[in-house]
Amino acid sequence: MNEKLVALLACPLSNGKLEWDKTHNRLISPQAKVAYPIVNGIPVLLPEQAQPLDGAEQNAN
Repeated sequence: MNEKLVALLACPLSNGKLEWDKTHNRLISPQAKVAYPIVNGIPVLLPEQAQPLDGAEQNAN
């Protein structure tokens, strides 16, 4: 994932900035408290594909 691309993307739920979780290869929306998967190098920014973050993950990011 290109860091310049991540800087241009926004969460479709909160319209906030996304953070790249390199460990799990996904994009995190701290405002919406969800993670979006990256499939074959392409971020899947569909609200129905968003995965809720648990408390430990929210505090780690």
